[in-house]
Amino acid sequence: MEQDLDAALRRLSAMPAHPGLASIEGAVLERLHERVAATPLQGIGMGAAVALAALMLGVATGSPGASAAPNTLSPFGPSSPLAPSTLLMASR
Repeated sequence: MEQDLDAALRRLSAMPAHPGLASIEGAVLERLHERVAATPLQGIGMGAAVALAALMLGVATGSPGASAAPNTLSPFGPSSPLAPSTLLMASR
């Protein structure tokens, strides 16, 4: 059974190889080595930036705020307005 794909592959195999095809592997591997060599410096800089951002976020959230209101809704507190028993009794 011969299809168009078979004919296209036969025509492709009959074509001469591209002249730059022999040097493509060396070029790709060289670019990969360049990226690997540049990555550690970028990783250290990114890690330092993330650590600084985490430190700033921790300081900002850990400092006492000016509008620190007490939390009135507590599930185990003596007067919880949203307790199931108070919600059921509100309809009666």
